[in-house]
Amino acid sequence: MHSLAFDISHSLAGTLVLISFMMLYQDRLYSLLNVFALHAVVLAASVAWQAMIQNAPHLYVTAAIALVFKAIVIPVALHRIIRQLGIHRDIETVVGIGPTMLAGMGLVALSMVIMLRVTAEADALAREDLAFALSVVLLSLLVMVTRRNAVSQVVGFMSLENGLVLAATGAKGMPLVVEISVAFSILIAFIVIGIFLFRIRERFDSVDVGDLDRSRGERG
Repeated sequence: MHSLAFDISHSLAGTLVLISFMMLYQDRLYSLLNVFALHAVVLAASVAWQAMIQNAPHLYVTAAIALVFKAIVIPVALHRIIRQLGIHRDIETVVGIGPTMLAGMGLVALSMVIMLRVTAEADALAREDLAFALSVVLLSLLVMVTRRNAVSQVVGFMSLENGLVLAATGAKGMPLVVEISVAFSILIAFIVIGIFLFRIRERFDSVDVGDLDRSRGERG
């Protein structure tokens, strides 16, 4: 049973890393949102599995929050924002897809080396999950750094939080009150970001963050 628990946890966490690479590869906003929704579904499955093997019922609440808000509510809301603002649906990248994917593989290798050494005394299951979680966090940061569209940077931010949740649950979970507070913080941040996107669109007729840099340079 322990071997089965390890294998399933390992597979779900590894799938999250794979989907993070899929987000790096996307060059269309709608496709990116769909992949992010899949990311949230797999996270919910991973957290639910941890709830079962750890006998931690409160983690089912975490899984439900991830499934409802991140897999359904937030992607649907972002789809509507894109339609209402008439945002250009191609994603402009700072560097090409090839170099970005190579950088992503380097970050995953770095995550494995660091976490497996730092957590040498920890449980094997927790070590693997923490290494995968750090990989998800770093790949999400890479999404934010290499995408110039504000919506894609929002997706990167949300997927980064997915990595933090994976780390917390893999390390024997977090208190329910902490997870609920994190969920509400993310929801509030999403609302603020939505307002921010509308304001950018009204002011610059675009959500390309490069326009913000050019405007700041002109004012300077």
